[in-house]
Amino acid sequence: MKRINAAPVLLIILCILTGCQAGSGTAGNAGSEENEEVNLTVFAAASLTETLEEIGENYSRENPDVKVVFNFDSSGTLKTQIEEGAECDIFISAAQKQMDQLEDCIDPATRRDILENKVVLVVPEGNPKKINSYEDMVSHFNDKDILLVMGNEDVPVGQYTQKIFDHFGLDEKALADDGLLTYAGNVKEVTTQVKEAAADCGIVYSTDAYSAGLEAVDTATEEMCGRVTYPEAVIKNSAHPDEAKAFLDYLSSDESRKVFEKVGFTCVK
Repeated sequence: MKRINAAPVLLIILCILTGCQAGSGTAGNAGSEENEEVNLTVFAAASLTETLEEIGENYSRENPDVKVVFNFDSSGTLKTQIEEGAECDIFISAAQKQMDQLEDCIDPATRRDILENKVVLVVPEGNPKKINSYEDMVSHFNDKDILLVMGNEDVPVGQYTQKIFDHFGLDEKALADDGLLTYAGNVKEVTTQVKEAAADCGIVYSTDAYSAGLEAVDTATEEMCGRVTYPEAVIKNSAHPDEAKAFLDYLSSDESRKVFEKVGFTCVK
């Protein structure tokens, strides 16, 4: 009878056992991945840039396992990006319209208004055209000796500007045809054009005027453009819904309120 060499068989058995132990070790490492840093992606209106960056840094210091990553732009642009499938956990809009249009994309239980802002008329340093009110703006439009920069029609601050035009009976198309208007893709671009004196005046939020160091010569009333409220919500397909909800709660904390209020926002209770 032929004798079987047991050494190879023992070697195979040893390899199998070693492999199982290695597999067990891998499973243990997989469990530890739960403690890895979470990247929380927040799409927010450009007018929130300075405040949210500060709040995000504060939050990450208190929650080192969460890194808040921001995408700032006009609410209309952000809405389109979310509709097209961009990865996003939280959306904060500068107007209700864009949030309403994302009704099917957000978790309705998390939607709430967080802030109020004001719409102001700003001028470059020295105010060369001596524009001190919305009424002065209208007078210069009638004289056709002004250039105003405003947000595009898909930008909330542009939509508020259109309401102000309607309030004063101004025809936006006629103004544009006369070369009295220039446009910007978001509110930060409006402030830049005014700050560089590329336009005689512009219409922005009071918080952006503050951040840009621009003089606000007049403030629109609610009758002129309605209430300026900022809604927030968690996106339905968020990869981190619990962390997203926790961050929204933090935005209403006393610490966050101080950051918002110091630039001119009113926090909604």
